[in-house]
Amino acid sequence: MVILVTGGAGFIGSNFVRHVLGSKPTCCVINLDKLTYAGNLDNLKCISDRWEGKRYFFIKGDIADSELVRSLFRRNGLPRPQVIINFAAESHVDRSIMDATPLVETNVKGTQVLLDAACEYGVERFVHISTDEVYGSLPLEGPERFTEEDRLLPNNPYSASKAASDLLCRAYYKTHSLPVVITRCCNNYGPYQFPEKLIPLMTINAIEGLPLPVYGDGRHVREWIHVLDHCRALEFLMEKGKVGEVYNIGSGEERSNVETVGAIVEEVSLLSDKPLKELRSLITFVKDRPGHDRRYALDSSKLRGLGWRPTLSFREGLRETVAWYIEHREWWEKVRGENIGSFTKGGMHTGGDEG
Repeated sequence: MVILVTGGAGFIGSNFVRHVLGSKPTCCVINLDKLTYAGNLDNLKCISDRWEGKRYFFIKGDIADSELVRSLFRRNGLPRPQVIINFAAESHVDRSIMDATPLVETNVKGTQVLLDAACEYGVERFVHISTDEVYGSLPLEGPERFTEEDRLLPNNPYSASKAASDLLCRAYYKTHSLPVVITRCCNNYGPYQFPEKLIPLMTINAIEGLPLPVYGDGRHVREWIHVLDHCRALEFLMEKGKVGEVYNIGSGEERSNVETVGAIVEEVSLLSDKPLKELRSLITFVKDRPGHDRRYALDSSKLRGLGWRPTLSFREGLRETVAWYIEHREWWEKVRGENIGSFTKGGMHTGGDEG
C-alpha cells in the first residue's frame, strides 16, 4: 500500500507516519508538507534516516498547488499513491481570529485540490481529518454529546474552514463516488505537539517556572485523546471504515481547561521535583477569546461498534507526554526559538486548546 500523507511533518501527521510505517512492514508513505511554522522534519528524523527513498518519500509543497499535487501521481521514482490521508490544515483558533485567509487557502482550497487529484487518478480511499469543533458548542452542564448526525454549527473561522472542507468531501462522494471517509476527533495531545497548544505550552511554562495563563474562568471543557490512539483509529478506518461515512473519534475523557492545567503541574512536580504549591501559584486567568466554545464532547459509539477502543487513559497519557517534554528539551527549545514571534501575537501565549 502507498499512502500519500499530507501535513505529515506536523504533530498528528508525523505521529501517524511513524505509527503506520512501524505497523505495516510493506507500506510506503509519501509525505507532502509545506513546512509552515508547525511543520518540523525533526519529528521524522528517525524515519528519514532509515527509510528515505525506500519506504518513505518527503516532498516539500502546498496542497493548494494543483500541478504539484497531480505530479505526485506520475513522478518518476515515486510510487503512485493508492490512499490519501489529509492531515494538512491551519489549525489554531487564535490565528484564525486574527487572519482567516491562510485557513481558507489551505483547509478549503487545498482540500478541493486533493479531491480533484483523487478523482482524476482513482485513489482507493480518501481519509479526511476533521475536528469536533465543526459541531459548535455544547452546554457546560449536561450529558449531551455530538453525534455524526448533528448539524455543523462552527463558531470561529478555523472550525468554519474545516466544516467547509468536510462538506466538499461529502459532495465529492455524492457527485463523483469518490471513496471518502471523514473523521472528527477530539483534542489530541502527545509528543511533538507544537508549543502553542494548551498541553505542551503549559508543560513547558511549568518546567521553566513561567506563568500559566488560562482563558476566561477556565471552565471550558474539552475531551482529550492521546495522539497514538487517534493514529490507531485512523489506521483502523483506513481499512474498515465505510466510504461516505463520518466517524467521531473520542476517548470519553473530559476535563475543564483549569483541571487539565492542574493535572499538568501535578505531573511536572512529580517528574521534576518542583514544589507543587509553587507551580500552582503560576496559574492565572486572562481575558477570554472571542467565540470561545464552552464544551466539546463526542459520541464515538459508531466507531467503537466496529471494534476500535482507546488504549491510554488521560492520566497515563499525560504523564508520558509531560515526561517526553522534560526529556526532549532540545526539541522544544529549537522549535520555540525558530518561532518566537508566534508566541507574542494576539494572545497566542495562552495556548490554543485544539489538538
